Amino acid sequence: MLGKGQNLSDQMSLMVKRMRQEVPDCLAAGVVDLATGMLLAVETTDAHPPEVLDLLAGATLDLFQGRTVVMIEDIFKERRGVASGEHYFQEILVNSANLTHLFIRNNQNTDVVAVVVCPKSVNIGMLFAGARRVVKGLEL
Repeated sequence: MLGKGQNLSDQMSLMVKRMRQEVPDCLAAGVVDLATGMLLAVETTDAHPPEVLDLLAGATLDLFQGRTVVMIEDIFKERRGVASGEHYFQEILVNSANLTHLFIRNNQNTDVVAVVVCPKSVNIGMLFAGARRVVKGLEL
């Protein structure tokens, strides 16, 4: 479990390292802060240009808090009589031609999203189980 005694940067770095160790076939892991749109930590098997990593943070922000996504959440809340600021979209799985990308919100701080990238051949159940276990271990 990641401890409260560590600073946020240390916690994010440790979470990324644990993702790389505990999620099967993990090629890359990162943490995005939706409040600032910044990539807080990243570790990958390949070198990527900084602009690609910057775009990852922006794309994650759009996935979870883009205008249309917020509109959908607001409509669901209105129709169901929900008055909280809770977000409906907690996890998003994206398959590209060769890769599977999993985006998971942190339960304690919904502005923190973990991103895990694996080959498309990954066992999806094991991917979710490993990533959820690591994210749940983060205490903010």
